[in-house]
Formats: sequence, structure tokens, C-alpha cells
Amino acid sequence: MLQQLAPPKPFRSYSNLSALLASRGMQITDATRAERKLSQVGYYRLSGFWYPCREFLRDADNNVVMCKVSKKPLRRNEFTPGTQFDSAFDLYLFDKKLRQLMLDAIERIEVHVRSVIAHEVGYHDPMAYQDVRFINPSQTKTFNTRQGRPRNIWTEWLKRQNEQIERTREDSIEWHRQHRKAMPFWVVIEAWDFGTASKYFEILKDTHRNRISRRLGLTNPKILKEWLQEINTLRNRCAHHSRIWNQVSTNPLPIVPDDPYFQKLALDSNATTRLYGLIVVLWYLVKAIGRNSQWIYQVANVIDSKPVVPGCLFAALGLPDETGFPRKLFGI
Repeated sequence: MLQQLAPPKPFRSYSNLSALLASRGMQITDATRAERKLSQVGYYRLSGFWYPCREFLRDADNNVVMCKVSKKPLRRNEFTPGTQFDSAFDLYLFDKKLRQLMLDAIERIEVHVRSVIAHEVGYHDPMAYQDVRFINPSQTKTFNTRQGRPRNIWTEWLKRQNEQIERTREDSIEWHRQHRKAMPFWVVIEAWDFGTASKYFEILKDTHRNRISRRLGLTNPKILKEWLQEINTLRNRCAHHSRIWNQVSTNPLPIVPDDPYFQKLALDSNATTRLYGLIVVLWYLVKAIGRNSQWIYQVANVIDSKPVVPGCLFAALGLPDETGFPRKLFGI
């Protein structure tokens, strides 16, 4: 039997939504502009940016009430005094600038990783991407899930990759199709997305993963594997225009303990589960690819431009304190 659902919230016009925010204590100096922004972006997309401005729910002893499921503090509908619609929207624009910068770095890393994989593995066989002999045997065995469904990581990856090759209309792949020529590794990678490249690296034999990792200045392929997984998650959030400035990951980023770069930064658990930790990792990889990059300067400038919004602190980015981007630690 299907569980009976509670009725949805009632539909509200843009003017009603603006009035609702004002009734909850949000300062709206230009109602017409607020309604226009709500129509352009959407109430619920923007609500993620003013959510930290809502006051905490407290019990009779003035203690913050925690959600039993998420273990996070519960919030009231009322806003903290001084919350302004314009500032909340500026925070949305700030997040947009961050997403664009993250995609800039991720594009460079994605293209480079695909190229290195094709070179290091394709050296052994131009058709290696179809060959199970290059894959860790543990990833080629069929197993049953808890629900009893059979799975095989290698065949699932191969199916996904072949579907991407079929869908793409890249000129180099089209040329090989038209001339009925087998596609070498360095051609098919043009059809791969970041997730496909990341997963292929994960399931490769260690001999190949080690060579690929060394090309990026790493001696431990497990670290690169976990970095690529988290970068792929960030990429997907950015590509779908999702909020990134105060997201928390359940998988802390591993660091290179004997590397002076990480020793100097001394990342804590807040940093390794938030955007700052990813920025540190992205910059490590970007520098390994192109030492003259100015990307970190752009990131620092955007972070230092964060608007002042109640409850929206630099700590939500994973930064070590509330003074902004730690430029001195990066030598900028």
C-alpha cells in the first residue's frame, strides 16, 4: 500500500513570495526588483542562500533544537535582523562566480587526465580501453548487491563508455566511423566525461595507475583516485548550477602528508570536507599541469568579495578564519 502523502505547499505568485519574505523579517528595499529576481532564478534556488540567515529554533532553556534525522540545527521561518534580499542575491552571484572558476580549473584537469590516461595505457595497446587485461581483476568479477542484483563494475563501465562513443558527434570520432577505422585510445577519450575517466582510473591495474599518478606529482594512486571522485562531484554540481559555497562532503579529501605544500596549509577537517579543501587540491593539480597559471589569484579575489550576509561565514567555505582567503599561505 502506498503511503499517503501530505498535500503540497500552495502556489504563490512572485509578489506573494516577496511579501512572504518581508513578513518573515527580510528587508526588501525594492519589491519590483525582488519579484523580478524571484522570477529569473526561482524561490527555492535562492532559498539555499538565505537559509543560513533564518533564526535557530530553541527550546525552553534557549538551547538550539537539533533535527533527529540530519543531526543539524532546526531553523525558524523568521530571519535574523539585518537580513537583506539584495545581500542574499549577491551571495547567489558570488556562488556563480565561484562555480565558473571551479569549472575553469576542472576543465584543464579533466582534459589533461584523459590525455595522460590515453598516452600511458594506449602505449601498450591503442585498443586498451576495450581490453579487460588492463583492469584490476577485483573489478572484473560479478557480485550480488544486498538486493540480490548481479553487478560487474568493468562491464558497467564498458557499457557506459560505448554509449558515450555512440552518442558523440566529435569530428575525430565521426571521421573514424565514416572511414570504418578502429578508434585508438587517444580518439575515444574525446567522448569521455569526467566520471568515465575517473572511474577508468579507479579500476585500472596499479602499474598503470602509478604511472598516471606520477605524471601529476603523486606517488600514491589512491589519493588521486579519491581526489578525482570529489572533483567529479564538484564538477557535476557546477555543471548543473547547484550551490557550492557551503556544501559539505561526507568523504574528507586525503592530503599528501610529506608534501611541503600541504604541511604549510595544515588543512583541518572543516577544510577537507568543504570547498576550500577542493580549491587546495585543484591548485595542486593545476600547478602540476601549468606552472604559470594565475587561477589561484582569481579565486582569492572572488572569495574576498563575499558579501556580508548574517550567518554566512567564511567557515562555510572551509577557510581557517574569518579574514578571507589566506593569501600568504599560498605565496600570493
